[in-house]
This record gives sequence, C-alpha cells and structure tokens, in this order.
Amino acid sequence: MPVILVTNDDGVHSPGLTSLFRAMETLGDAYVIAPDRERSAISHALTMHRPLRVEQLKERIYSINGTPTDCVAVGINKILPARPAFVVSGINKGANLGDDITYSGTVSAAMESTIMGIPAFAVSLVMQKQPSSHGNFETAAEIAVEIGKYILEHSLPYDTLLNVNIPDVPRDSIKGSKLTRQGKRIYDDSIKETFDPHGQKHYWIGGGNPYWEHGEDTDIQACQDHYVSITPLHLDLTNFDALQFLKDKLSINL
Repeated sequence: MPVILVTNDDGVHSPGLTSLFRAMETLGDAYVIAPDRERSAISHALTMHRPLRVEQLKERIYSINGTPTDCVAVGINKILPARPAFVVSGINKGANLGDDITYSGTVSAAMESTIMGIPAFAVSLVMQKQPSSHGNFETAAEIAVEIGKYILEHSLPYDTLLNVNIPDVPRDSIKGSKLTRQGKRIYDDSIKETFDPHGQKHYWIGGGNPYWEHGEDTDIQACQDHYVSITPLHLDLTNFDALQFLKDKLSINL
C-alpha cells in the first residue's frame, strides 16, 4: 500500500482535513501531519528560530506546533515509515485562486513536497460565504481521490504541483473539470484602521472587496462557472520571456 501524507494550513482539527484523510485511506496508508492550530496565509514559512514539538493524537495522526511547510519537511524526514507516493494538502476552508496562492499555506505545503521531488496537490473549497464547517467537504474529498488515483498511476510532470479549487456546491451541480491558468485577483480596501480603548491606532489586514481578471481559461472563472479548476504550478519562477527581452535590451556596466 502506498504511503500518503495529508496536511493543511487550517489545523489538525479542521473538518476539511478529516474528510480528506478518510478519503485518502481508500488509496493507501494515509497519515495526517498537520499544524496544531490554524496557520492560514503563512505562505512557505519554515520555523528556524525555535524547536518543533510533534504530538501523536491518534494512530497515524500527528500535530506539529509549526507551519504547513514544517509539517511536510519533518513528516517526510522523521515521522513517516516510508517516502510517500504523494502529498495532498487541504481541504482548505476557502479558495486559493489567483494571487492568493502566494500567501497560501495550503499551496505551500504542496510546494515543499514538490521541492523534495514528491508529487503533490493542494485542494481548496471555494466557499462563497464566511468559511465555516458546513461546506461540501465530502464532495471535494471525492474529487481529491480521483486526482490521487491519477497521480498514483501517472505521477506529475517534473517540478510541478496541482492547485485544485472546487466550487462549494452539491456534487450534481459541478459541471466537470477544467485545466486552468492562474488568474489575477486583487483586494481593494483590505487594510482597515481601528482604534483601541486608549485611542491608539492599529491596522487590521484582511477582508476587502476582491476583483479579478476575467478570462475563460482562468482558475477564478472556472470556479464561478461551477467547474473544478486544476492549475499546474511550476516552482521555477523565472519569467523566460522577460529574461530573453532583458538579455537583448538591458546593458548594465558594473
């Protein structure tokens, strides 16, 4: 039976993680190694300024007082009995679309696995309302199983992970899946000024009104149209068109 690592950034007690773990148990020996609390929007942070504590909660379920990236790094190197066939991160309570992926701990856990040469994908549920425990996680878990089966049979291209976003609708309302590109999503007025009881000004980051680039081939549009969005992400961030342009145009004498 293949070993499968399940992690997330919503914390080890997240309902999305529980649904995903149960689903992955149908494919192999699934293990949960996840943060002990919510670590959303922590991106690809790695804990280096303090030691990490691992706690076994149940059989094959562990928590770490660190980031999603910590969980993948420590889990693969120190906890799992064998190298995993793949790593799956999620099910996130909310979308990871467009530019949000640069902040996402969910996606970054899959990135860490990809860096280590292990196939990985991130799964997010595109909840339209305030994220809660009442989303269609079981539907998302069923779709994750299908992607997991594909990876077990075919693997993934080198240096590439999948970012999967699933509309939060009943299974029979999902029209299918689309391979998409990363869209552009920007939040307007996302930093709020607040005052404490002493009149001191503070700033709160979060919220705001998102607006996005429209395009039939984007991850955002696919989810709006009730399709599962599957975006292959490449870890090499080099802009090769710009590289060639600058080689031809840029001259700096040092």
